[in-house]
Amino acid sequence: MTTTRLERASAGTADFLDQRTGIGVAVKNFARKIFPDHWSFLLGEIALFSFVVLLGSGIFLTMFFVPSMTEVHYEGPWAPMHGVEMSEAFASTLRLSFEVRGGLLMRQIHHWAALLFMAAIVVHMLRVFFTGAFRKPRELNWVVGFTLLILGLAAGFTGYSLPDDVLSGNGLRITDGVVKAIPIIGSYMSYFVFGGEFPGTDIIPRLFTLHILVVPGLILALIGLHLFLVVLHKHTQFPGSGRTDGNVVGFPLFPVYTAKAGGFAFIVFGLITLMAATIQINPVWNYGPYDPSPVSAGAQPDWYMLFLEGSLRLMPGQTEYVIGGYTLSLNVLIPAVVIPGLLFTVLGAWPFLEAYATGEKREHHVLDRPRNAPTRTAAGVAIVTAFFILVLAGANDLIATHFEMSLNDITWAFRVLFFVAPVFAFWITKRICLGLQRRDRDLVLHGHESATIVRLAHGEYIEVHKPLDEHELWLRVNYSSPRPIEIEPAEDSRGVRRKGYRADRIRRRLSEFFYADRIEPVSAEELAAARAHQAEHHALLEGGGRHSAALPAEESTSTTVDVEATSDR
Repeated sequence: MTTTRLERASAGTADFLDQRTGIGVAVKNFARKIFPDHWSFLLGEIALFSFVVLLGSGIFLTMFFVPSMTEVHYEGPWAPMHGVEMSEAFASTLRLSFEVRGGLLMRQIHHWAALLFMAAIVVHMLRVFFTGAFRKPRELNWVVGFTLLILGLAAGFTGYSLPDDVLSGNGLRITDGVVKAIPIIGSYMSYFVFGGEFPGTDIIPRLFTLHILVVPGLILALIGLHLFLVVLHKHTQFPGSGRTDGNVVGFPLFPVYTAKAGGFAFIVFGLITLMAATIQINPVWNYGPYDPSPVSAGAQPDWYMLFLEGSLRLMPGQTEYVIGGYTLSLNVLIPAVVIPGLLFTVLGAWPFLEAYATGEKREHHVLDRPRNAPTRTAAGVAIVTAFFILVLAGANDLIATHFEMSLNDITWAFRVLFFVAPVFAFWITKRICLGLQRRDRDLVLHGHESATIVRLAHGEYIEVHKPLDEHELWLRVNYSSPRPIEIEPAEDSRGVRRKGYRADRIRRRLSEFFYADRIEPVSAEELAAARAHQAEHHALLEGGGRHSAALPAEESTSTTVDVEATSDR
């Protein structure tokens, strides 16, 4: 069999690299890596492919953007701006939009890819959170993903501020106010960040350096670490028959998963390009260059920063105090620093809190069904609810104008909802999860309802149930339900107070918060007894004679069959 020159060159290059690096073994093992096949695992890939689009479009934009705050007079093709004084950053943005071939398309591709990147990260982390994919040995990977979320926010903020238009300038002004609200060191930090009194002349070049160099470099490094840990720990998988912590059911990376991922990448690229070509975003020429005097109504940041805007809008303005000659601006500090800090601290520390409350040391590779972790699921829904309230509050002026409602009434409604809605969401979600667990127990012990009622020969009426198949049974039985941990008494046998009792008591309370309300899974003994009972009923039915077919399950009526009368005939 003859080989072409290209094939010989490829084989020679591969052999050269293999002899010097041993890459052949690594590629072979990696290509045979098994990945489960489930649509939700594509959420992380959407984030990855969006970041690839961000890198490509960002390189293009960097070639034409001028990160300078030097004042110039615009003389370009956009007539409304002729002679207007503006920074070189804003002027180069206009030049990108109206003079560079494909510049406006690239700007919009970059912006839409950034929004999709953040959306994919958030939804991916929600999937990881609600299914418990962060448990041992993946706690560090959760921290890596959480850090990627923070870096994504930083990348969005620094890039959004670069055009130096009115909208982004107002965002920088809010940032300056937040920095100055930090007690004692706030004013010094503001001078350090802006290079003098706001807005200064250094902030755009500094943001540009962060946006194109520091933040992308950190994101690239963490993405590499994230993927390495995914391969190292093997992929998680959803529960199902035959799936355990000791195996992975799925397809190999090459050629199946590679082909799927490659096709999906082009779908993501095409969708972003289609959105950029048909949906306008951030038309800075309508806003004008930054000027501290005008503040446009109806202005909101990108969606992933809107919760911070809503938090600031909901905080009452009277909470500002002067202590020892220093102004304590709680009306800025609490909504812009304390609330986001608490939110992100809880999210980042959650895997360690749950492991501390559980006391488990084993590894988890099979995911939880959200209903089987009711406290975690309820807490996640409560956090999402609070975030959603803040997002809506960030658009309270638009809600007021579009629905002709009072802005003050809307603001007060959101203030109340911010405290009430998450608590109610936690309670109702936990009740729903416990109800679904009880339903699962009932299905395992009795089977599916068949809408058929029969009367046995001795006069007893029973409903015929359809037993679960092995796949349904595995899903509803094969999971663990931790109990609250037990601690040693406060005093030993000699009446001496035990050291560490206070810490153990805190851990006990945390464990009770997670696992006090629980539904015990069906045990092997209960399942055996239920099957024996079903077998007994089946024997009685067989001995009593035939009965008619059951009605479809969706019909509300039922069929009653007199087995004794049927047997007499």
